[in-house]
Amino acid sequence: MRIVKLTEDTKKDILTNLLKRSPDNYGSYEETVKNIVNDIHSRRDTALFEYTEKFDHAKINADNVRVTEAEIEEAYTQVDAKLLETIRKAIVNIRTYHEKQKQYSWFDSENNGTLLGQKVTPLAKVGVYVPGGKAAYPSSVLMNVIPAKVAGVGKIVMTTPCNAEGKVYPTTLVAAKEAGVDEVYKAGGAQAIAALAYGTESIPKVDKIVGPGNIFVALAKRCVFGHVSIDSVAGPSEIMVLADETANARYVAADLLSQAEHDEMASAILVTTSEELAKKVSEEVDGFVKELSRKDIIQKSLDNYGYILVADTMQDAIDTVNEIASEHLEVVTANPFDTMTRIQNAGAIFLGSYSSEPLGDYFAGPNHVLPTNGTAKFFSPLSVDDFIKKSSIIYYSREALEAVHEDIIDFAEAEYLTAHANSIKVRFEK
Repeated sequence: MRIVKLTEDTKKDILTNLLKRSPDNYGSYEETVKNIVNDIHSRRDTALFEYTEKFDHAKINADNVRVTEAEIEEAYTQVDAKLLETIRKAIVNIRTYHEKQKQYSWFDSENNGTLLGQKVTPLAKVGVYVPGGKAAYPSSVLMNVIPAKVAGVGKIVMTTPCNAEGKVYPTTLVAAKEAGVDEVYKAGGAQAIAALAYGTESIPKVDKIVGPGNIFVALAKRCVFGHVSIDSVAGPSEIMVLADETANARYVAADLLSQAEHDEMASAILVTTSEELAKKVSEEVDGFVKELSRKDIIQKSLDNYGYILVADTMQDAIDTVNEIASEHLEVVTANPFDTMTRIQNAGAIFLGSYSSEPLGDYFAGPNHVLPTNGTAKFFSPLSVDDFIKKSSIIYYSREALEAVHEDIIDFAEAEYLTAHANSIKVRFEK
């Protein structure tokens, strides 16, 4: 990995380079995605099945687009019993964590005849997109579905690509069943997002769409936003490790590569105050890359967006961490809990040598759907909050309104909104 001395100029260059990975910079795909979305909107199932045959080489129709109970039962026979046990353990951890996020309606009444409150209502229908293609992602099923279930969502619909034989990954189906998905449909890409957003003869329209995907999925989610809610327009994965001289170079190297293997556009960055650690990590990375199965993807990721940054002081390192605002941040310092208190921007923070990023991806409980590409400065991980909506409650008695009605009239007239003022006046006409 390249080792760079951290200065204001190098930090600026790195930030500029990382921002190139944003979905906002893929305008060449936008027209294609827009055409697909509009086609689904107008021709519905007909267009959906045509795109499925074109992109997934599968002949899907109204009779087989929905995954049947028999297909799910078959999937259980194809999933290793030990993996199923692990999935169930992970579900317990994820549910337990998210149950602590639940919000409840509240009301506050006063003796003067007023009552104010907030009514919390779960969304009625949510669509979960799960990628197919080259790999299965049962962990994504769990992370997107379980907080929706905890929130009390009425119906959860999942779409995921099938193979040319019309089959869905067994682990995806098993995870969906275990997590509590109500319906699963064989649809992928931008066309699946559009189907969830607008509805077709086969796939129901939902209120919100969540779940990861490639650039076409990300742009389609952005395209339909407003017709439905979405979780985010996510960019490629990223990891940052903040370390001092106490860190284990072999552990750090392994953790950096855990995200570099995702995608050629993934980012892996070490920020350290130790030049010796920087050199050791670079050597360990080189050794690991030769051994790992996705070495070509990893190497391109490191060449494009991999850095080892050497800072003069820990404060300089922390300032850089906060500026880059990484999706995943590992803090491997002599006192990681103290260091953590100075971190302002990160999607998920992993503390100490034995809290590596994959622990959060699969098992610990906190959600692995995280803000990317610097958006951790203002976005949060996916949570139960993403699957509820809040309504304000206002009640005033006649006496309570009479006490303040002139104030409201004054406010309305100051804004030249005489109908607003009149709405109050008529209640106190002599």
